[in-house]
Amino acid sequence: MAQVLFISHGSPMEALDQGESASAWRALASQIKRPSRILVASAHWSGFPIRLTGSQNPKTIHDFHGFPAPLYDLQYPAPGEPRLAREVACRLSAAGLQSWIDPERGLDHGMWVPLRHLYPEADIPVVGISISARHDADWHYYLGRQLAKTLDDDTLLICSGSITHNLGDMRDDRDDVSAYVDAFQTWIGQQMALRNDAALLDYRRQAPAAVRAHPTDEHLLPLFVAMGAGDTRAPQRFNAVVSLQALAMDAYLFERTAIDDAPEMSRPLRSLVSVGR
Repeated sequence: MAQVLFISHGSPMEALDQGESASAWRALASQIKRPSRILVASAHWSGFPIRLTGSQNPKTIHDFHGFPAPLYDLQYPAPGEPRLAREVACRLSAAGLQSWIDPERGLDHGMWVPLRHLYPEADIPVVGISISARHDADWHYYLGRQLAKTLDDDTLLICSGSITHNLGDMRDDRDDVSAYVDAFQTWIGQQMALRNDAALLDYRRQAPAAVRAHPTDEHLLPLFVAMGAGDTRAPQRFNAVVSLQALAMDAYLFERTAIDDAPEMSRPLRSLVSVGR
């Protein structure tokens, strides 16, 4: 696996929008080596044991309500790759991360909305992988490390979440950004530039307005998967804009060298594998 992408997927309406985020995602695709297959970890699929999509033709899931009718007509008909799903599940299970194949699950909007702009032809096989909201940042970091050991240089890992995610603060009638969103987004960017992984993993105590930025943290957990899979260099930051006043849309592109270059975990390995929240 040569590169790892964390992406803030934003509202489902980003699938129809041709604005800043869509342009940034298309530009990102031009900087990434075209992969032969894609593994996507989405904040919108949580489960433990870990689950992977096993369908040869994963359906497009419209896992949202109350949006304009054209959004429900969109499809992302990328093929699946069951062999990749089986290989990842076996290797993660061997590393102490019990994993199952789900033959029915399709691609949720955290997966297909950004993919629609990154690879609009939908001609690259895609496998989805769940996160686990019952586990913490360190556990997801460990998951990322194991994925880095498993995936080859022709597989792109995309981790889809959001830098801030408080749906109660979303507004579409104002252009300004909530002060806490700016403070949290800036703090994440600063720690990423330093690759201060210890602080990032402890964000709920150290980051400004962390609980307001993430009342529940499932949308930030994919970031820790990406951090674990990437090497110790500071990632490239893209699309540092805010949508709907409350959704920071940052994307981070991590390089990948040897797994030995990755930072050490902040807690004993045993606690990460065997204990949930």
